[in-house]
Amino acid sequence: MPSVSPELISPRSARVLAARRLAKRNFRGKDRLFLAEGPQAVREAAGHRTGAQATLVELFTTLEAAERYADIVAAARGAGAQVHLAADEVIADISTTVTPQGLVGVCRFLDTPFEDILAARPRLVAVLAHVRDPGNAGTVLRCADAAGAEAVVLTDASVDLYNPKAVRASVGSHFHLPVAVGVPVERAVEGLKDAGVRILAADGAGDRDLDEELDKGAMGGPTAWVFGNEAWGLPEETRALADAVVRVPIHGKAESLNLATAAAVCLYASARAQRASGGCRFVTQS
Repeated sequence: MPSVSPELISPRSARVLAARRLAKRNFRGKDRLFLAEGPQAVREAAGHRTGAQATLVELFTTLEAAERYADIVAAARGAGAQVHLAADEVIADISTTVTPQGLVGVCRFLDTPFEDILAARPRLVAVLAHVRDPGNAGTVLRCADAAGAEAVVLTDASVDLYNPKAVRASVGSHFHLPVAVGVPVERAVEGLKDAGVRILAADGAGDRDLDEELDKGAMGGPTAWVFGNEAWGLPEETRALADAVVRVPIHGKAESLNLATAAAVCLYASARAQRASGGCRFVTQS
């Protein structure tokens, strides 16, 4: 059994109250802290650092979870986090899920300045413009991570990166790649273009077909995909900023694809093109 602090019996404990209030955006912004729940997110948080500073600050765990995930608890302690053994009802009080998994971490904000992303000369970027659903935002972040993107940008009109639902939906990808937040869409596009990145707006009514773009060999260079709101897509003024507006072809009878699915298709199309002979990733690695 890993060494932990005395059991926190009362949900009214000052530490419990401080963690519980992070479910609200204004307190997250004030404290610059957010919650990561479940073994996968906590494991990733325990292994993440920003410079010399560890990301995981505190870990609340039930006795059962501490025994089941002893390696995660040990990693949290190794990262310098305070580990608190908590009763089931305390974890339930802090957690934002219906069925908590017994581990809740308190983490420092980890967003990256947009200028740092540009300085790294990214080759594949996902830009979320006016995306309001936290589940979609987290899932797109996970897709970008899986596709090997170097960065994600959330515009100033998009959902909070640290919304608990977004954190859960990313399944740990919050800790894997740089994410810039609060960037005006015009600034995002302008900065990425100046960094040599082609801007593609994903839209069901686009005048370019994704399959045709791939067949032409037009997608091997540095690319940023701009994804819009779940309900109404990208406004005309945002589409006008892009180098091209691209649609994912619908070969069957489905009316459309949801945001996260379309994002996965687009990002993987770029990732494959960039890894092909002549693509920018092949050239960089050779």
